[in-house]
Amino acid sequence: MAQNLDPKNDELQRIVPKKNATISRIWQYFGFAANNTNQNKTLCKICRKVIASKSGNTTNLFCHMKIHHPIQYGELQKTITINPKKQSSDSSITDKDNEKSNASCSSLSSSKQKSIMESMTYDKSSKRWVSLTNSVLGCLAKDMLPFYTCEKDGFKKMLKTFDSRYNLPGRKYFSAAIPKLYQSTHDQVQEEISEALFFAGTTDLWSSRTMEPYMSYTVHYVDKDWNLQSRHLQTVFFPDDHTGENLAHGLKDTLDSWGLKEENQVCLTTDNGSNIVKATQLNNWQRLQCFGHRLHLAVNSGLKDDRIDRAIMITKKVVSSFSYSYKKKRELEKKQIEAELPKHSLITACDTRWGSTQKMIERFLEQERAVQQVLSADRKSVSLIPNWQTIEVLECVNSAISPLAEFTDALSGEKHVSVSMVMPVIALLNDDILSPKPEDVALTTEIKTRILKYMNEKYKDESSRALLNIATFLDPRFKNKFLTDEEKFDTMTKLKLEILEPLEPIVATEGENLEDSPAKKLCLGNLFKRRDRIQETNKDLTPGEIINSEIERYLALPNIDYNSEPLQWWKEHLIIFPKLSSVVKKFLCIPATSCASERLFSVSGQIVSCKRTCLKPDKVDQLVFLSKNLRLD
Repeated sequence: MAQNLDPKNDELQRIVPKKNATISRIWQYFGFAANNTNQNKTLCKICRKVIASKSGNTTNLFCHMKIHHPIQYGELQKTITINPKKQSSDSSITDKDNEKSNASCSSLSSSKQKSIMESMTYDKSSKRWVSLTNSVLGCLAKDMLPFYTCEKDGFKKMLKTFDSRYNLPGRKYFSAAIPKLYQSTHDQVQEEISEALFFAGTTDLWSSRTMEPYMSYTVHYVDKDWNLQSRHLQTVFFPDDHTGENLAHGLKDTLDSWGLKEENQVCLTTDNGSNIVKATQLNNWQRLQCFGHRLHLAVNSGLKDDRIDRAIMITKKVVSSFSYSYKKKRELEKKQIEAELPKHSLITACDTRWGSTQKMIERFLEQERAVQQVLSADRKSVSLIPNWQTIEVLECVNSAISPLAEFTDALSGEKHVSVSMVMPVIALLNDDILSPKPEDVALTTEIKTRILKYMNEKYKDESSRALLNIATFLDPRFKNKFLTDEEKFDTMTKLKLEILEPLEPIVATEGENLEDSPAKKLCLGNLFKRRDRIQETNKDLTPGEIINSEIERYLALPNIDYNSEPLQWWKEHLIIFPKLSSVVKKFLCIPATSCASERLFSVSGQIVSCKRTCLKPDKVDQLVFLSKNLRLD
């Protein structure tokens, strides 16, 4: 836009007569300028078209504005308040009037310019429009928002507030753009997991709101920077019967579709379903039972008692009466203030989650006084008041199982090593948590004994126990601290066989170890000196003797703190233990629980919601995949 509004400007004088100086400023404001080579032509700065304007005639300019730029033409009609013909014939207009008109036009310039700029939207091929649209697409995919969100008035108003020149596409555009975004994210994830030498998996089955069955698969591995990673690969529609044979074929197809080799899969962590157990046996895969499911079944086994069933049933009725009554909730808040109790609401239990039952009992015991006062004030609810025997049973249950809640959270993480903690946790349960105490009442001791017996029986499997022992040994927090003498010997024997196995991935790992190790906590010069000293010592030793030497030096080092990260320790000691570190990524990538699949189904349930039950299985797979793997940075 031209900035010179001087009425004496030569170019302005070519456009309109001097007596129409106000109109000339308006024309210049809307983008017209005289052609330097031809005074009878005017250039439109909006569309860069040359328009005939002989002797300053503005008729062609008006027609051009009206046809090609209707928005600017409307603004022009509002701006021109003086009729040029009348102005030229009216001799009563004084210079003072012209000055006032010039001042008013100048004040309108900035506001009108802003209004016009806002009315000029981004072209759909511009970088700005593409960037904003991709950002909205990423938001819809990552945050599991339905496509019709982009047609909501509030959402569109918010984006208009951020950038008034941006026109938001409709739901059909974003729905059609999801497959392209899925493919680009798919290629990125496949490139990442292709760098993993070894990986572990978790899988489970799930049914949507429309009872459509899906099977999920999540891969876990340690990347080149020694960080534990997990990537959800697919939530595939599985309409066939959920037999062991069909599941075995389905899992193999999943690995093949992602270019993953079965021999590089160390373990598959699953629940205790008979069909998935048979599937792993048919595929000849190593399977690890989910610690969370085992603990859930163990707690249910420990709580099998008529007295406990009755006490839990009474507690559920009390909690339910408060959940559906606003009056009781209001009275409970008053009683909490009077009794100086925490302002906590009662918790409802879920039968498939033993932890929710424990939290319900714990919260009920915390609010017992306030609850009894509220129930006693209502004659219709007096029968719900639990007697002292029920309270004692609840206290015994809470005392027995409340310490176990911490283990579930610790072993269900995806960003830290968990498989090496299973055997130490079982040892801790036997030695401390579930061991009978002198102050325990008889019922508490019975619950602990039944839970402990179930856990010990289920972890007698030699295959699983050997896998867990190796993982525990490779964790510098534990090493062989929780292994028996027999287990120590067997573990080191199997570990040597793993290292001596002539696999190409191990060779690649050794090369990577020597070249890419940062060794943050050790001086670089000292590292090379130590490496030379180790090589000099190992020059005349056999491979088995070299491994024995590394194991002895590894055990001689003090155990690190329990809160430390074992993978970072191995990253820093990579060059000192090249043989041992070659199998660390193989065993410490295994998850102790299948919680990754459970979390995945929570995401799937939010995507296939009540308002999105018509989503096709392929679109469900793509949306779940993007919500778990899409990166917005």
